[in-house]
Amino acid sequence: MSWLFNSILNSNLIKNGINFTKQIIPLQTATRSVSLWEMHVRPTFKLRKEHEALFKKPLLDGKPQMKGVVLKTVVRKPKKPNSGNRKCVIVRLSNGKERAAYIPGEGHNLQEHNIVLVRGGRTKDVPGLKLKVVRGAYDCSHVKKK
Repeated sequence: MSWLFNSILNSNLIKNGINFTKQIIPLQTATRSVSLWEMHVRPTFKLRKEHEALFKKPLLDGKPQMKGVVLKTVVRKPKKPNSGNRKCVIVRLSNGKERAAYIPGEGHNLQEHNIVLVRGGRTKDVPGLKLKVVRGAYDCSHVKKK
């Protein structure tokens, strides 16, 4: 509305002596009433989303890969309907965090105190596995051909 008012004031009609300012009535902005959900639930809903965002940080601190030391090799069971044993390692990353990482491919040579390179990427059928070991980097060998 202000741009319209300013354009009329700056126009040639005003400069020539015609006064339109008394004819312009500013529009009142309409306000609506607040619903019950907005009054009661929305503030806590908004706070909960902000609270979750505070704790949802990148696993590798925004880096594509990170070096780590193997603490232990473990076997995890997948969710239904899949079956089998998924080979995993518990890794202490270079930033000090301890995370579980999946070893892709058949067979591995990893033991305690081996150094591995870890990348992001979840394993769909195993809950909580959000990292994968990079084969062929540091102490983790390539997948053997049969």
